[in-house]
Amino acid sequence: GWCPLSSAGAQTTQLLVEPPWRPAVLWDRVTLTCQGLGTAGATTWYKDGQRWGQNRLDHFTVTESVTYTCDRPSSGLSPPVTIINDQLVLQVPTLMLLERDTVTLRCQA
Repeated sequence: GWCPLSSAGAQTTQLLVEPPWRPAVLWDRVTLTCQGLGTAGATTWYKDGQRWGQNRLDHFTVTESVTYTCDRPSSGLSPPVTIINDQLVLQVPTLMLLERDTVTLRCQA
């Protein structure tokens, strides 16, 4: 999905996770995409709160089990996404769920 609108109506920066399962696990070959206003070349990435550098790409495949955020000058800092490296993980889809929705869970080892 696309970035939600805030209560003020301004678009905010979001991190899209593929495959779309939470928690995201390192051995799932996770790709993070920074979505926000402005050009992709203006994306700044952070690992565990430390500036990781400005990247010409707005996406990359994760290689470390850390917490990632991204920043786009026109829409700000994204919420964090933590990539874990646990040996056994119960995952849920990233879709918004309502009571009585049917959901598929994924158990990976």
